[in-house]
Amino acid sequence: MNLTNKKVKMQLVGIDGNAFAILGAFNRAALKQKWTREEVQTVIDEATSSDYNHLLATIAYHVEEE
Repeated sequence: MNLTNKKVKMQLVGIDGNAFAILGAFNRAALKQKWTREEVQTVIDEATSSDYNHLLATIAYHVEEE
């Protein structure tokens, strides 16, 4: 699945730095913006495939700040 150009409009600044809080905020915002559960899960799987810095980079890549 190619999600290269797909972005979620949300504010990352101000979210608790906890990985679960970041993933939860991304999940909620993406679903509200009509992403499929499969698309969201693809990003979450990639984000959680390595360390915390990879998680942040992956989520940031798929977010367009409001």
